Amino acid sequence: MSFQHILASLPYEPPFLFVDGLSRLDDDGAEGYFTFQPKMDFYKGHFKNNPVTPGVLLTECCAQIGLVCLGLHLLGKENVAIAKVGIGFSSSEMEFLKPVFPGEKVRVTSKKIYFRFRKLKCEVKMYDANGDLVCKGILAGMLTNNKDE
Repeated sequence: MSFQHILASLPYEPPFLFVDGLSRLDDDGAEGYFTFQPKMDFYKGHFKNNPVTPGVLLTECCAQIGLVCLGLHLLGKENVAIAKVGIGFSSSEMEFLKPVFPGEKVRVTSKKIYFRFRKLKCEVKMYDANGDLVCKGILAGMLTNNKDE
Protein backbone atom coordinates (compact mmCIF):
# COMPACT_ATOMS: atom_id res chain seq x y z
CA MET A 1 0.00 0.00 0.00
CA SER A 2 1.44 3.38 -0.99
CA PHE A 3 2.13 6.34 1.28
CA GLN A 4 -0.37 8.37 -0.77
CA HIS A 5 -3.10 5.76 -0.24
CA ILE A 6 -2.50 5.83 3.53
CA LEU A 7 -2.52 9.65 3.60
CA ALA A 8 -5.72 9.78 1.53
CA SER A 9 -7.36 7.31 3.93
CA LEU A 10 -6.67 9.32 7.09
CA PRO A 11 -9.94 10.33 8.78
CA TYR A 12 -8.76 13.94 9.23
CA GLU A 13 -8.68 17.10 7.17
CA PRO A 14 -7.37 20.61 7.78
CA PRO A 15 -7.33 22.24 10.21
CA PHE A 16 -7.01 19.00 12.19
CA LEU A 17 -4.67 17.11 9.86
CA PHE A 18 -1.15 16.99 11.33
CA VAL A 19 0.60 14.89 8.68
CA ASP A 20 2.34 16.46 5.68
CA GLY A 21 3.98 13.25 4.51
CA LEU A 22 5.50 9.89 5.31
CA SER A 23 9.11 8.86 4.80
CA ARG A 24 8.91 5.30 6.16
CA LEU A 25 6.12 2.84 6.84
CA ASP A 26 6.58 -0.86 7.50
CA ASP A 27 5.27 -3.56 9.83
CA ASP A 28 7.43 -2.33 12.71
CA GLY A 29 6.85 1.41 12.64
CA ALA A 30 6.39 4.67 10.80
CA GLU A 31 8.15 7.95 10.19
CA GLY A 32 6.57 11.14 8.95
CA TYR A 33 6.71 14.89 9.18
CA PHE A 34 4.58 17.98 9.68
CA THR A 35 5.16 21.73 9.68
CA PHE A 36 3.24 23.78 12.23
CA GLN A 37 2.38 26.77 10.04
CA PRO A 38 2.59 30.18 11.77
CA LYS A 39 -0.97 31.11 10.72
CA MET A 40 -2.58 28.12 12.46
CA ASP A 41 -5.50 29.46 14.47
CA PHE A 42 -4.52 28.06 17.88
CA TYR A 43 -1.36 30.22 17.97
CA LYS A 44 -3.54 33.33 18.41
CA GLY A 45 -4.21 32.50 22.05
CA HIS A 46 -1.45 30.10 23.14
CA PHE A 47 0.32 32.09 24.61
CA LYS A 48 -0.17 35.88 24.38
CA ASN A 49 2.75 37.41 22.46
CA ASN A 50 4.71 34.14 22.75
CA PRO A 51 2.99 31.45 20.67
CA VAL A 52 3.88 27.83 21.41
CA THR A 53 2.33 24.65 20.01
CA PRO A 54 0.08 23.05 22.65
CA GLY A 55 1.25 19.68 23.96
CA VAL A 56 -2.09 18.11 23.10
CA LEU A 57 -1.46 18.96 19.43
CA LEU A 58 2.07 17.55 19.60
CA THR A 59 0.48 14.36 20.97
CA GLU A 60 -2.10 14.41 18.17
CA CYS A 61 0.61 14.80 15.54
CA CYS A 62 2.47 11.83 17.05
CA ALA A 63 -0.75 9.81 17.10
CA GLN A 64 -1.71 10.60 13.51
CA ILE A 65 1.71 9.70 12.12
CA GLY A 66 2.92 7.07 14.54
CA LEU A 67 -0.29 5.27 15.44
CA VAL A 68 -2.98 5.88 12.80
CA CYS A 69 -0.78 5.70 9.68
CA LEU A 70 0.88 2.56 11.02
CA GLY A 71 -2.48 1.07 11.99
CA LEU A 72 -3.91 1.68 8.52
CA HIS A 73 -0.85 0.01 7.00
CA LEU A 74 -1.22 -3.03 9.27
CA LEU A 75 -4.96 -3.34 8.62
CA GLY A 76 -4.36 -3.02 4.88
CA LYS A 77 -2.08 -6.05 5.10
CA GLU A 78 -5.07 -7.94 6.57
CA ASN A 79 -7.12 -6.92 3.51
CA VAL A 80 -9.36 -4.67 5.61
CA ALA A 81 -11.04 -1.86 3.65
CA ILE A 82 -9.21 0.98 5.36
CA ALA A 83 -11.66 3.57 4.05
CA LYS A 84 -14.15 2.18 6.58
CA VAL A 85 -11.78 1.99 9.55
CA GLY A 86 -12.91 3.46 12.84
CA ILE A 87 -10.26 4.73 15.23
CA GLY A 88 -10.38 5.11 18.99
CA PHE A 89 -7.53 6.60 20.99
CA SER A 90 -7.26 4.57 24.19
CA SER A 91 -4.20 5.81 26.09
CA SER A 92 -1.27 8.18 26.03
CA GLU A 93 1.72 8.81 28.20
CA MET A 94 3.81 11.66 26.83
CA GLU A 95 6.84 13.55 28.11
CA PHE A 96 7.49 17.02 26.66
CA LEU A 97 11.11 18.14 26.51
CA LYS A 98 11.21 21.19 24.21
CA PRO A 99 8.69 23.69 22.84
CA VAL A 100 7.63 23.75 19.20
CA PHE A 101 7.20 27.26 17.82
CA PRO A 102 5.21 28.50 14.82
CA GLY A 103 6.85 27.56 11.53
CA GLU A 104 8.77 24.56 12.89
CA LYS A 105 8.89 21.30 10.96
CA VAL A 106 8.88 18.18 13.12
CA ARG A 107 9.66 14.55 12.37
CA VAL A 108 7.79 11.76 14.16
CA THR A 109 8.98 8.18 14.47
CA SER A 110 7.08 5.26 15.92
CA LYS A 111 8.03 1.76 16.88
CA LYS A 112 5.33 -0.87 17.23
CA ILE A 113 5.17 -2.44 20.68
CA TYR A 114 2.30 -4.73 19.74
CA PHE A 115 -0.67 -5.11 17.42
CA ARG A 116 -3.17 -7.65 18.76
CA PHE A 117 -6.93 -7.94 18.39
CA ARG A 118 -6.87 -4.63 16.47
CA LYS A 119 -5.26 -2.78 19.39
CA LEU A 120 -2.03 -1.01 18.46
CA LYS A 121 0.47 0.25 20.99
CA CYS A 122 3.54 2.25 19.90
CA GLU A 123 6.52 4.11 21.24
CA VAL A 124 6.61 7.53 19.56
CA LYS A 125 9.26 10.24 19.38
CA MET A 126 9.12 13.72 17.88
CA TYR A 127 12.24 15.60 16.72
CA ASP A 128 12.76 19.19 15.60
CA ALA A 129 14.63 20.25 12.46
CA ASN A 130 17.94 20.10 14.37
CA GLY A 131 17.30 16.47 15.32
CA ASP A 132 16.66 17.34 18.97
CA LEU A 133 14.04 15.29 20.81
CA VAL A 134 10.92 17.38 21.41
CA CYS A 135 8.67 14.79 23.08
CA LYS A 136 8.33 11.06 23.48
CA GLY A 137 5.85 8.59 24.84
CA ILE A 138 3.64 5.55 24.50
CA LEU A 139 0.36 5.77 22.58
CA ALA A 140 -2.34 3.15 22.09
CA GLY A 141 -5.54 2.91 20.11
CA MET A 142 -8.18 0.57 18.77
CA LEU A 143 -8.86 0.11 15.07
CA THR A 144 -12.11 -1.34 13.82
CA ASN A 145 -13.11 -2.32 10.32
CA ASN A 146 -16.60 -0.90 10.67
CA LYS A 147 -17.35 2.63 11.85
CA ASP A 148 -20.49 1.33 13.56
CA GLU A 149 -18.57 -0.96 15.94
